[in-house]
Amino acid sequence: MIEGLISQSLKQAREELDAFINDPEAILSIANAAAIMADCLKNEGKIISCGNGGSLCDATHFAEELTGRFRNDRRPLPAMAINDPAYLTCVGNDYSFDVVFSRWIEAFGRSKDVLLAISTSGSSRNILKAAETAKSLGIKVIALTSKKGKPLADLADVTIAAPDAPHSDRIQEIHIKVIHILIEAIESLLKGTFC
Repeated sequence: MIEGLISQSLKQAREELDAFINDPEAILSIANAAAIMADCLKNEGKIISCGNGGSLCDATHFAEELTGRFRNDRRPLPAMAINDPAYLTCVGNDYSFDVVFSRWIEAFGRSKDVLLAISTSGSSRNILKAAETAKSLGIKVIALTSKKGKPLADLADVTIAAPDAPHSDRIQEIHIKVIHILIEAIESLLKGTFC
């Protein structure tokens, strides 16, 4: 019966969330990431986000909530997702899909900025290249990945790692919660300055 599948799926999602909530390192990592991002914005930097597939949707959602609004009215905060299809296909075709994010960072990234690099596996070559390029430019890197996401975690200043799961959708479900919490925390840290 389909009802059984639905109940089992919701239970699995709850188990993943409970594991994340009970990981003190995860809570501390979110707090550290929010502080770095708020400091970036206070110092006239911007937040750049990137990811592939569903993670690009999350990167875009993060940027639009900052430049638009989240829960309350406030001034727009400088954030951009690397999601322009013309740009992505141009660079992918002319160079390689591996450099679609890193070339954007070379063009627009500055040392005051922060990169939010999202990869459920932590091993996507274009995300790793983006993180490497950001680091070479003095840009801080926040990794949103999973416990198995070691290559990306090794490049990041702060890693927020969802529990390992048999399928990436469970990791993405944690990621979207983290994104909303980051925005809420950034707004709180900027209260009186921007918000």
